[in-house]
Amino acid sequence: MTGDAPRILVADDELRQGVRRLGAEVSAAHPDGVLLVAVLKGSVLFLADLVRAITVPVEIDFLAISAYAEGTGRVRIVKDLDTDIGGREVVLVEDIVDTGLTVTYLLGVLQQRSPRSLEVCALLDRRAQRIVPLAPRYVGFEIADEFVVGYGLDFAERYRNVAAVAAADIEALRSDADAYVDAFFGR
Repeated sequence: MTGDAPRILVADDELRQGVRRLGAEVSAAHPDGVLLVAVLKGSVLFLADLVRAITVPVEIDFLAISAYAEGTGRVRIVKDLDTDIGGREVVLVEDIVDTGLTVTYLLGVLQQRSPRSLEVCALLDRRAQRIVPLAPRYVGFEIADEFVVGYGLDFAERYRNVAAVAAADIEALRSDADAYVDAFFGR
């Protein structure tokens, strides 16, 4: 794959259908309402569409985490929740789950706050990367072991606004973060 040829993995219409399905699943599992906790920034677009697809009372809150510390595989919370989740039905919303390390860490932190229930909803599940045993309750799409951008996922803060999920050549992006701008936006 070259920098000028992204490959669409999940098109816009498939994303809409998948998010509607997830909204129905979350609604059915939480008929009295749910608190969605989104991990910034990648899950924001997914969260916005998911909230609109849920048909029960829904609240939202956000967590932000640091990037992995070089060579450690560790993250830390840099923006914590504003909401007390004790006794609440909580769904952690992630853009992508791969190794499972970040989600497992966040689940541990949130579980200490005594929610009534705590589940994971992931737009994308890249199981080939999984290091820890983790199976999100709600999964939009399973993807192969490829670097992806679009629908909130980025490289150097670019491509979040692409209305699809596309496989991207990471080496092309490392050489030029704008390698796919023409292909996606026709400039």
